[in-house]
Amino acid sequence: MTEPHAQGAAPRELSVGMGAGAAAVGGAHGKELATEDMVLNIGPQHPSTHGVLRLRLTLDGERISSAEPIVGYMHRGAEKLFEVRDYRQIIVLANRHDWLSAFANELGVVLAVERMLGMEVPVRAVWTRTLLAELNRVLSHLMFLGSYPLELGAITPVFYAFRERETLQAVMEEISGGRMHYMFNRVGGLKEELPEGWTGRVSAAVADVRRRLPDIENLISGNEIFLARTRGVGVLDRETIMQYGVSGPIARASGVDVDLRRDEPYLAYGELPVKVVTRSAGDCHARFEVLLEQVKVSLDLADACVERLLDLPPGPVNQRLPKVLKVPEGHTYAWTENPLGINGYYLVSRGEKTPWRMKLRSASFNNVQVLRELLPGHLVPDMVAILGSLFFVVGDIDK
Repeated sequence: MTEPHAQGAAPRELSVGMGAGAAAVGGAHGKELATEDMVLNIGPQHPSTHGVLRLRLTLDGERISSAEPIVGYMHRGAEKLFEVRDYRQIIVLANRHDWLSAFANELGVVLAVERMLGMEVPVRAVWTRTLLAELNRVLSHLMFLGSYPLELGAITPVFYAFRERETLQAVMEEISGGRMHYMFNRVGGLKEELPEGWTGRVSAAVADVRRRLPDIENLISGNEIFLARTRGVGVLDRETIMQYGVSGPIARASGVDVDLRRDEPYLAYGELPVKVVTRSAGDCHARFEVLLEQVKVSLDLADACVERLLDLPPGPVNQRLPKVLKVPEGHTYAWTENPLGINGYYLVSRGEKTPWRMKLRSASFNNVQVLRELLPGHLVPDMVAILGSLFFVVGDIDK
């Protein structure tokens, strides 16, 4: 829809094929026709934008001259809700802002609280958390690997991607009881011991996904329409990434070789060979390639975690906690490499059973701001390709 006119003002003359900077056209009597840029609102709508996002575009014909992402339609005040919940209750709130990465969201909270408590987590819990984090990463990436071609008009890949998601969802649902919001993390470890034979079923699921992943790759990678829509489109340079704090697969597709799993290891990543996937082109195609390659890396890491769990002797997966859990006075910052980028929790405690302040740094919030730099100069059809290649979740933006 176009921007509404002020009440009582004469309608503007909009020339879709000509912008304000174009040459004026002579009328029948030699008079010039006034032209004006069109202001177009894309959204807020849900189905095609992974949530409720609004883009305010200024168009010169079909070319975008400026873009403003307008966020906040899904804001629920999560950070203020954290302040009136105890540390057990926060986990159920925190796993929802990026609904594709619930397990990874939970990790940030429990790691921050455990650090403040000086708590040592049982080794079986550490390796199981690492395994589940990587399975969650694959599930998130598969969603975008299927939905991105769909946004460009290719319907088949999404069915293949969801087949692989269901294979992994089965083992995630078995261990936690949930399909999206797992709630399996606890301060001090995990909710409960692994079911008997579960690691074997994980190995089988990972092997199935790895074997069938080329089906998705072959559908897309050589498709000339997909290549034409993504190569050289939406090029994001390193300087812009650093200015906006862009992270995750989007940054690595532009050659920013940063991954907290390797650079500042947490959980069991310090003992794992984490391969960081990068590309240099920085366009839509490079971002898709990084996501696809990261699925393969995560499947390898999941196998390594399963092998280690099988070698570990039986033992506890959590620590006994007091009935009322109070965190010592102080502050800390815990960050993790979430599927969409860097996710951080800044926790401030005054020694009570609820945090005095808990600030959430979500990956999508920073990543989507770069649209104001990325979209100008592109045509409107390219906007869809660029928007989808940023792999964001609007709940992660609005919090």
